Amino acid sequence: MKFIKHLILALLALLLSGLQPLAARETLADGSIARIHQSELPPEARDTLRLIERGGPFPYRKDGVVFQNRERRLPAQARAYYREYTVPTPGSRDRGARRIVTGEAREYYYSADHYRSFKRIIQP
Repeated sequence: MKFIKHLILALLALLLSGLQPLAARETLADGSIARIHQSELPPEARDTLRLIERGGPFPYRKDGVVFQNRERRLPAQARAYYREYTVPTPGSRDRGARRIVTGEAREYYYSADHYRSFKRIIQP
């Protein structure tokens, strides 16, 4: 009985430690950035991608400004390599937390939490 109690406590501690399934992690074990297929993005993010690919017009004044990567969540690059765009958040009275960041090599990253984490967008 004591063994079962310790086993349950150990399992509970493991669950509460914040372990997440691999698919839910933003940064993979090897340090690479998690990926998300374009079709898995919220519809507003897909709309923002289309605007980026068309060159606008963008609904927010700050869309297209340099993203400085201060948090160092994206691969290190020269200043002005990255640009950021707002992904509208339904019900939000401001720009909200969601962004798409683009790189000069036409790579795209999605952040749902205002740059705390990113997923590289895989396009068809």
